[in-house]
Amino acid sequence: MTYAPILSPEVATAKSEGHALVALESTIITHGMPYPQNLETARRVEAEVRAAGAVPATIAVIDGQLHAGLTDAQLENLAQAQGVSKLSRADLAACMAAGGTGATTVAATMIGAHLAGIKVFATGGIGGVHKGAEDSFDISADLRELSETPVTVVAAGAKAILDLPKTLEVLETYGVPVIAYGQDVFPAFWSAASDLIAPLRMDSAADIAAAHALRAQLGLPGGQLIANPIPAEAEIAKTEIDPIIVQAMAEAGAQGIAGKAVTPFLLQRIFELTEGRSLEANIALVLNNARLAAAIARELG
Repeated sequence: MTYAPILSPEVATAKSEGHALVALESTIITHGMPYPQNLETARRVEAEVRAAGAVPATIAVIDGQLHAGLTDAQLENLAQAQGVSKLSRADLAACMAAGGTGATTVAATMIGAHLAGIKVFATGGIGGVHKGAEDSFDISADLRELSETPVTVVAAGAKAILDLPKTLEVLETYGVPVIAYGQDVFPAFWSAASDLIAPLRMDSAADIAAAHALRAQLGLPGGQLIANPIPAEAEIAKTEIDPIIVQAMAEAGAQGIAGKAVTPFLLQRIFELTEGRSLEANIALVLNNARLAAAIARELG
């Protein structure tokens, strides 16, 4: 028996009528920014998906139940909730079994989307290989999930605090298509371009949707990573952001911060060092990814 998530009325109607659907993660709400900015941003992203011709389905666990699509009241409650778990593949079932409430990361959102029959997911940036992973073995479960779960993930690349060359190497090893949208280089989250050539390039949502469908027809497991560069007007230049990342990482090391605490610390410190511009850029790239994801979902029908 396959577990079926609870669908919101909007998502249930969209599925029954054959409308395009786009999954959204919920950690941006619970772990990304304070209330009420988190709620405002969640509503903006959902509105962006609707404006682009698709229906948003925010994935989360509420009181032990996996949901695909949240009502506005549920969205507001989640935005104000305390002690919400951050869920990936390893702890998704445990949280549900205990009747807990949890926000889904990229990996867990992919699982929830697939169980709900949703083929496309828009996020900010995926997790990846952390710097120093040759010693810490700190590699995000997002990469393995992309190789196993057939969902096309639209992101602005991997978070720039990560080791991007190693992240691309692991994705290649896992057989995950990494497709840069509209450019030849791999984007670097807050910056539109890194120094890395993207493995693949596509210039239209139709081509991306066709590749998704053909992977299923060929019997290939896993999804696709669509690396969508941040809009030029919102980006922070690589020459500006790179020294800030280096400083934040040095401070994390000096304070002995490790494991799951590293990413939240780095993102908060980068926010402070950029006087809030990193968060503004983050919101802009998520909105941009929502638009492209909706276009891909429409092509997939």
